[in-house]
Amino acid sequence: PRLVSLHSHSSHNTTIQLFQFKMQIIGMTMLSLLAAPRFASAFSSAAKFGVRASTARFMSDVPMPYPDEKMPFYALGTNLAMQVGGQGNLKTVLEEDEMEIVLEAFCESLRGTAVVGSQDILMKYGQELNKILQERTANIVERVKKDGEDYIANFLSCTEEATKTESGMVYYSMVEGTGAQPTTANTVEVHYHGTLTDGTVFDSSVDRGQTISFPLSGVIQGWQEGLALMKEGGKCTLVIPSDLAYGENGSGDTIPPGATLKFEVELFKVS
Repeated sequence: PRLVSLHSHSSHNTTIQLFQFKMQIIGMTMLSLLAAPRFASAFSSAAKFGVRASTARFMSDVPMPYPDEKMPFYALGTNLAMQVGGQGNLKTVLEEDEMEIVLEAFCESLRGTAVVGSQDILMKYGQELNKILQERTANIVERVKKDGEDYIANFLSCTEEATKTESGMVYYSMVEGTGAQPTTANTVEVHYHGTLTDGTVFDSSVDRGQTISFPLSGVIQGWQEGLALMKEGGKCTLVIPSDLAYGENGSGDTIPPGATLKFEVELFKVS
């Protein structure tokens, strides 16, 4: 699960690693953070499943660009594009003509038709590429962190019962539990629904329809602190700043660097 703690990584030195890191950052620009928090039932997922089912039905009626036997290869191309940040993210930092050059180089390298070796190109232009990316993405992580701070401030102002701990995490009890209270020595069984501050769902046991159990010592710091405030049978909302979550590394292509995370959590069992 995405809750597993991440250790700090050394800075990326190669061109490809830095490019991937920058693309990950770009995936989260200014978020719509000042919308009032929603206080629907903590784990009511019927609406989400309804939307997804409707979307699936809609897609089944949309003509695909190729016959079914060819579409797996189209899916491969889609997956490769997503892994480097997706067209929408690249368009954040590239002009249209620059995008065409990127696509040309990608296709030629993939087909083996490039007239210049890949390593030669990276050795000659890698530093310049790094400079361009650094200039165009400067301060984005700090902006994301600041947006998270604004979201937390707004959440607190809209939710009188919510409290902010010394570490900066926000805890809002939705249903008080009556059972055992966990520590990092325990294993917990929970349901959770994790979103970015713009409402994007990045991970949800609720949507999967199955609770999950894990040692509390093996998850992000914000979860360790938040669940220690709960008791069996309780439900809460946790708003976790990036330094108690995934920091400036982010996680995969779903949690951007510097992101503040919101979780709705139900604690079923402490063992």
